[in-house]
Amino acid sequence: MRFFLGLIVGLLLFPLGALAYLYYGSIPVAVDDEPFPMEGTIANRGLNARIDREAPKSSPIEASPTNLLLGAQIYRDNCSGCHGYYGQASPFGKHLFPGAPQLWAPHGNGIVGVSDDPVGETFWKVRNGIRLSGMPAFNNLLNDTQMWQVSVLLANADKPLPANVISTVKPGAAPNP
Repeated sequence: MRFFLGLIVGLLLFPLGALAYLYYGSIPVAVDDEPFPMEGTIANRGLNARIDREAPKSSPIEASPTNLLLGAQIYRDNCSGCHGYYGQASPFGKHLFPGAPQLWAPHGNGIVGVSDDPVGETFWKVRNGIRLSGMPAFNNLLNDTQMWQVSVLLANADKPLPANVISTVKPGAAPNP
């Protein structure tokens, strides 16, 4: 009987302690706080499973010069503030938690930004955003074609691009009127 009473008390104390921990602000919520052990693993496992289940398998648009240029304009106007320009990292994207990937920066084996990700995965992230990361959902700001255009651009960031596309995503490029 004492064993069961101890078990019940123990099972009650743990959730009450966890609630007190959360209620009194002890949880790491500031960007500079150390993450919980396995926080990234836990969050990424769920995110990756959902993307694998829901992301489109292919793009309905091609990587034509027109689509790449329109994607570059969309990127410059909506994405460069956090994800950087061609040849220039974002000054504040690295201060997000998790840090915003610099999508024009090479990171080994000829890969630039997310060019090694399936285009449907990038589209899913642009469309839905990523909770608690600073990545907003653009599904109410851009139409599907625009989201595909920027996704196709980023999927081709490791390939030679037309000069007008590169100049559009360089620092100092004029925004759309």
